[in-house]
Amino acid sequence: MTTASTTHLVLIPSYNPGAKVDDTVRQARRFWNPVWVVVDGSTDGSTARLQAMAAADSGLRVIVLPENRGKGSAVLEGLQAAQAAGFTHVLTMDSDGQHPADRIPEFMAVSARNPGCMVLGKPVFDAAAPQLRVKGREISNWWANLETLWMGIGDSLFGFRVYPAAPLEKIMRRQRWMRRFDFDPEAVVRLAWAGVRPINLPAPVRYFRADEGGVSHFRYFRDNRLLTWMHTRLFIGFVLRLPMLLGRKLAAGRRAS
Repeated sequence: MTTASTTHLVLIPSYNPGAKVDDTVRQARRFWNPVWVVVDGSTDGSTARLQAMAAADSGLRVIVLPENRGKGSAVLEGLQAAQAAGFTHVLTMDSDGQHPADRIPEFMAVSARNPGCMVLGKPVFDAAAPQLRVKGREISNWWANLETLWMGIGDSLFGFRVYPAAPLEKIMRRQRWMRRFDFDPEAVVRLAWAGVRPINLPAPVRYFRADEGGVSHFRYFRDNRLLTWMHTRLFIGFVLRLPMLLGRKLAAGRRAS
């Protein structure tokens, strides 16, 4: 059953996703209306297929960027358009079929009950998940939790999540980072600094082999270098914000007691 909303939409940034994007969009539309796709300068022929799907489906919108700008830039483009259309929240998901479309209604319902929070997917990996990446993300998660003084970020890298649109756009407009692979972890850290509380929900993730149509743009050394630089600048920001974060944590402790 498809759930329709005038406040929450599904936003799918897409760059050369291969054939998997067709099923990803169909599955997202099965569970939610509306669904928007931001094509980030794809050159694999997927743009024409998505536009044809949108022409036959009023619940699907396709925004095409003329060149590849990075995931964060694609999300920002969608955020701006979403707010102009009156939407307040976006659920982001990858275009390659790894994220669980059937969990969209649950994540959106939790967001609707907690509009000031971000709802973060905490990945449940299957046996096909590359162990190097599974173990590597633990490092990024540790840094993200340190940088937020353990506000409760379950996973900093998993892109299946619901953001309140206005605070995220405000943060992105204030600085030039968060435009590429560094978007997902930096977004949750900076939102946490801004007082947006995380809510974590488990979500299965599936990795597809190349013979199953899987496409990965992750480059181990390039992207880990980008993450290292990102956590370096976030740690500096954490040190500068430490008095504020400590004060907030102490106040929360007093309220809880």
